[in-house]
Amino acid sequence: MNIITLTTDMGLNDHYVASLKGAILAMSKDVHLIDISHNVKPFNIAQASLFIKSCMSDFEDGTVHLIGVDSEPIINFGDNGAGSLPSFMLYKNQYFVATDNGIFSLILGQNKPDKIWTIDDVLSNPNLMKFPTKNILAPAACALINKVDPDSIGSRKEAVKRAFVANPVIESNVLKGNVIHIDHYGNLITNISLAEFQRMGRNVPFTIYFRKKEYYIDEISAGYNEVPAGERVALFNDNNLLEIAINKGTPSNGGGANSLFGLFVGDVIRIEFTPRGSKTTLESLF
Repeated sequence: MNIITLTTDMGLNDHYVASLKGAILAMSKDVHLIDISHNVKPFNIAQASLFIKSCMSDFEDGTVHLIGVDSEPIINFGDNGAGSLPSFMLYKNQYFVATDNGIFSLILGQNKPDKIWTIDDVLSNPNLMKFPTKNILAPAACALINKVDPDSIGSRKEAVKRAFVANPVIESNVLKGNVIHIDHYGNLITNISLAEFQRMGRNVPFTIYFRKKEYYIDEISAGYNEVPAGERVALFNDNNLLEIAINKGTPSNGGGANSLFGLFVGDVIRIEFTPRGSKTTLESLF
């Protein structure tokens, strides 16, 4: 099956997504278009990378991911590669087509791509810049899905442009992370992974604290329904990221976790661990 996924910041209120899809279908008849999201916040490559990383493993080898977020190229020849050029990379047997504005580095994390190319001949027609996702990135995605030799589409390069996001920090017996996404249900997705959580030790008592100190959680659940409706719950989601939620949160029972806890993207989540022998006073034992 020939699959091209679409991730853009175009929204769904205008004609842009329809225009993009029409152009792709005109260039490649036998293709299945899958929308990852068109509601990425404008120019927010961190959010786009989160959406893509969260589902890329569900797609088969050979899938092409077309990413139209902050996609207008920046042509800058004399500034040590500070420009952002339309590019594509091969990673985990899938192709990712985007302007190299840092999005590739966020998808890769600490990993390295198999190969990277800069799309050739993007400067010959300035009119292409008016809608670069459709006019530059989409033709490259269609060529890849139609099994055109990648080396005939682009020129090899050695590295991608780096972008940086906040990572969890471990301080003594405290693990600090951040809210990186609030989903449709008001659930808080954090950047704290299961592996980072377990680095603090298995079966070590802990407490998860939020901005409002009267709210905390001191256990990890396997699913939302392990607590009654309207109660707070912490779990590691399908992507092994710590998620804070309200089971079946609705306006009638306080809303989702974001509204109940008063948290926003970027806010700190603090986990305090209490390893054996860490208590310093007799009173703290009771």
